[in-house]
Amino acid sequence: MLKPLPAVALIVPPGVSAFHFAVPYTVFTLALPEGPLFDLKVVTSGARALRAERALMVLPDGGLELTETADIVVVPSWHDLSAPPEPDLLDALSRAHARGAHVVGLCYGAYALAYAGLLDGKRAATHWMAEQDFCVRFPRVKLDMNALYVEEDRLITSAGTGAGLDCCLHIVRAYYGPKAANKVARMMVIPPHREGGQAQFIEQPIASSTQDAQINRLLDYLRANLTAQHSVDDLAAQTAMSRRTFTRHFSKATSMTLVEWLVNERLQRARELLETTSLPVEKIAELVGFQTPVSLRQHFRKRFQVSPRDWRRTFGQGEAIPA
Repeated sequence: MLKPLPAVALIVPPGVSAFHFAVPYTVFTLALPEGPLFDLKVVTSGARALRAERALMVLPDGGLELTETADIVVVPSWHDLSAPPEPDLLDALSRAHARGAHVVGLCYGAYALAYAGLLDGKRAATHWMAEQDFCVRFPRVKLDMNALYVEEDRLITSAGTGAGLDCCLHIVRAYYGPKAANKVARMMVIPPHREGGQAQFIEQPIASSTQDAQINRLLDYLRANLTAQHSVDDLAAQTAMSRRTFTRHFSKATSMTLVEWLVNERLQRARELLETTSLPVEKIAELVGFQTPVSLRQHFRKRFQVSPRDWRRTFGQGEAIPA
């Protein structure tokens, strides 16, 4: 007797984008030459047809009752971060997890799991743009912004867009092993495996000004002189403050130490040069104020979890001298 396929309930929220719907739908309906891997059902609350983004209309296979027998329940996104799911959906997610199903929140879909209380005390991931909002709404969740996807206690959450593909392939791998996951990846013409612990490519802007006019003038000076080596004592003298007073003012204005601020600013400038020029990393290190290329590489990898070379390959323009 053939073993039944793992059942996937893909819960569609209002206004879902074509991409967020298509990622889990494609992965979990794709058939290998040996046959299908999963039995996917499209689910909406009340089994109602939903108007999704723009011209997309979703016709469901049924309502939330389909989650009762699903091995995997997937929320591919969430339409309104400030709006908790309806009680029937919250109950469906909680019941699915309680009986042993995997419950998955892709991108902003992590909000649905968090609103249900499933992520309390656990690690989770979501799109980096929602980091501040998510942390305020769900302080008991251990949000990991250095992750493409996170699995803990059968709860799987992912970062945005492309990380959803990585997350779904992770699930294929968990159920069928790496060989099947690699076949799925090849059929979709995507990389077969990215570990969940890889970093999101997060935009981390640094405020260009503060509420302290004197510190603002100093920050402008530092940005114009990144190649110089700056000490707290020299800058305190330049602003006519004692070392202690300067340190207090700088920390209050920027929420960083001087060293942290300089490293951040130099890394931002290094990213720009990697993306827009063909300068070798040795020259970039010199231009942004790192004393050695090794120092730049170490700080860059610590912050972005990739090397300058990999950053340039992903975001650079045209042919580049290797970094």
